[in-house]
Amino acid sequence: MIKNDLFLRALKGETVHRPPVWMMRQAGRYLPEFMEIKAKYDFFTRCQTPELASEITVQPIRRYGMDAAILFSDILVIPQAMNIEVQMKPNFGPYLPNPVRSQKDVDNVIVPDVKEELNYVYQAIKATKEKLNNEIPLIGFAGSPWTILCYCVQGQGSKNFDKAKEFCFTNPIAAHQLLQKITDTTIAYLKEKVKAGCNAVQVFDSWGGMLSPVDYQEFSWQYIQQIIDALKNDAPVIAFGKGCWFALGEMAKSGASALGVDWTCSARNARYLTGGNITLQGNFDPTRLFSPPSEIRKMVHQMINEFGKDKYIVNLGHGILPNIGLDNAKAFIDAVKEYES
Repeated sequence: MIKNDLFLRALKGETVHRPPVWMMRQAGRYLPEFMEIKAKYDFFTRCQTPELASEITVQPIRRYGMDAAILFSDILVIPQAMNIEVQMKPNFGPYLPNPVRSQKDVDNVIVPDVKEELNYVYQAIKATKEKLNNEIPLIGFAGSPWTILCYCVQGQGSKNFDKAKEFCFTNPIAAHQLLQKITDTTIAYLKEKVKAGCNAVQVFDSWGGMLSPVDYQEFSWQYIQQIIDALKNDAPVIAFGKGCWFALGEMAKSGASALGVDWTCSARNARYLTGGNITLQGNFDPTRLFSPPSEIRKMVHQMINEFGKDKYIVNLGHGILPNIGLDNAKAFIDAVKEYES
C-alpha cells in the first residue's frame, strides 16, 4: 500500500482534502544535486544506469516532497531501441544522424523486444521503488508516436518540424507504418514499466500542437488512443498534448484517467471542453516560476480555485526550466500543500 495516495485518488476522481502536486521534468536541470551527477556522466549514461536514474528520480522528492515521482528517463530511448541512432549533444539537444526520410528507412526500423533492449529502464524502476519505499506513487512515461516521429524524421529539435510534416503529407503510407511501429513498441514498453512497478503512466505529445485539428486526429490522436486502450486496464493513463486544447473533447472520451493542460488553455475552458467529468492536470506557466515566491503562492491558490480541488492534479503546463530558483520551485509545491478550500 502506498502511504500518500493522493495522486492515485485524484486520478480516480475521488474527493480529496487538497489536490496532489508534482512537476513535469521535476527530476533534473534546476537541482544542484542533479548538476553534480550531470558533470560526471553523459546524458544516456544517466538514463541507462539504473542506480543513477533512480537517484535522479528521488532527488526532488527528498528536497520538496511532491505527491508523485516521475522516472528519470527520456522519450528517445524508444527510437534507440528501434534501431535508430540518437545522440544527445551538449548545448544542442537530440541529434539523429540518420533521420527516417523514405520507405526504405521505415522498413529498416524494427519493433524490438522491449524486455531486452530497454531492460535498464525496468531495473531503474525497481531501484526507484526501493528508494521510495511505498511513500508515494511512481509515474512512467513515453512520448506520443507523433512526437517520436517528429524527432526521427526531422533529425533534431525544431520550431515547426517542417520535414516531419512534409514526410507525413507526401508519404502518408510510410508515415503511418512508422507511427504504427512506434505505437506497438510504446505499448509493449509501457506495459513492462507497469509490471516493473510504475503506478501510472503519462503520454507526452509535446509536438501535437504543430498539427491542425484534422491532421492531429490522423497522425497523432488515433495512435495515442491505441496506447490508452492497451494500458488503461493495467494502470491509470494521463494524456498530455501541448497546444492541443482543440482535441480536449475527444481526449475526454478516450478512457484516459486524466488529461494534461498547458497554460494557453484556461481552467474554465479546459473543464468546459472536457465536459467537467475527467481529472485535469496542469497548467501553471513554467516561466511564471520566475515570479516572487509570494506571488507564486497566490497564483497557485487561484489556479486550484479555478480548476476545483477535486479531479485535479496541480502541475506545470510543461516542463520546469533549468534556471528556476530553488525557493521558487519550493513555493510552488508548498502552496499546494498549504491549500485549504
